[in-house]
Amino acid sequence: MPILPSSDALAAERAWVEIDTEAIAHNICALQSVLTPGTDLLAVVKADAYGHGAVRVAALAEQLEVKSFGVATVPEGIELRQAGIRASILVMGAVQSRAQIEAIAQWRLEPTLCDPVQAQCFADALSAPLPVHLKIDTGMSRLGYPWEQCADFMQQVMALPHLHVASLYSHLATADDPDPRFMKEQQARFEEAIGRSRAAGIPIPTLHLANSAGTLFSPAMHYDRVRVGLSLYGIYPGPQFEAAIALKPAMQVRARIAHIRDLPAGVGISYGHRFVTANPCRVAVISIGYADGVPRNLSNRMQVLVRGQRVPQLGIITMDQIVIDVTAIPDAAVGDSVTLLGKDGSSNIPSEEWSRLLDTIPYEIACGFQQRLPRVGVRSSM
Repeated sequence: MPILPSSDALAAERAWVEIDTEAIAHNICALQSVLTPGTDLLAVVKADAYGHGAVRVAALAEQLEVKSFGVATVPEGIELRQAGIRASILVMGAVQSRAQIEAIAQWRLEPTLCDPVQAQCFADALSAPLPVHLKIDTGMSRLGYPWEQCADFMQQVMALPHLHVASLYSHLATADDPDPRFMKEQQARFEEAIGRSRAAGIPIPTLHLANSAGTLFSPAMHYDRVRVGLSLYGIYPGPQFEAAIALKPAMQVRARIAHIRDLPAGVGISYGHRFVTANPCRVAVISIGYADGVPRNLSNRMQVLVRGQRVPQLGIITMDQIVIDVTAIPDAAVGDSVTLLGKDGSSNIPSEEWSRLLDTIPYEIACGFQQRLPRVGVRSSM
């Protein structure tokens, strides 16, 4: 009986996401090289490492001496532990149910505490010491205790049994904005909270404030640790940071031509006929759609690369397929690889191109590709 290909192999015949591990390694080393001496890199691998594969990225980062990781949820942390990741894992989301607290203790995860009530929940549920990280709000207005009450918060947590304060941190709200004024205001609040706590005789733990943008903005933001996500994957948090460091995009999205046909002028393409051919043309159907993570709002706006040449997408993007114009590429054939994001020869379509068209951020683009697209590890020659 013949050996049948695996479901992953079959899926990759249709469409797939390539993850360039050499690019990720380059980005980690580049980021480490710009850090203030004594500052550690915390690699943020939440949301499956922004779609790049959390286990793959964390295993590589550990080899490059990254000592800590950030996740959003307890299951994300457990996945890393089950894969053999040994470094510290900070759970950045708010957790207070007993089941989650017990799982954190069992899997040696490290929670974020945002207020004394949550801290008490942990103290009541634990029977052994646990590193915890205190978050204060300096202007994000999301998770965190008011920065003005930082000293009281630290004292209350330190008085509780089983809780060892491993770090104090906050989160920047506008670090990717070209205007740095509010980011600097947040840093000033963070500094004042630290100063008040120190004046009260409270031991100051590890400090961290900067995300990718804050890290690239100024060494003054580095403190003891930086929490870097987006830039690990080769995406700049804003164009103003491109001169600060040379990053390499790690994600490329490709699909295959499934069908080619010739159409006359005056023919509507796809649902609703939002595109009608003005002239006779040759079109190709590509096996990828919005169920895979290609935003439907890119319909009639995006381009793709075929044999290194840009061609337009035509009509409404559907759940599983898109149509492209290959009139200018007469040798295009069924089975050809089409690049939606990434490089083909000297041509490139970056994720920032999609985010600009959609008036969104590159984070959303990278995180949007669904799991039915296999992640294929590649090693670049960049």
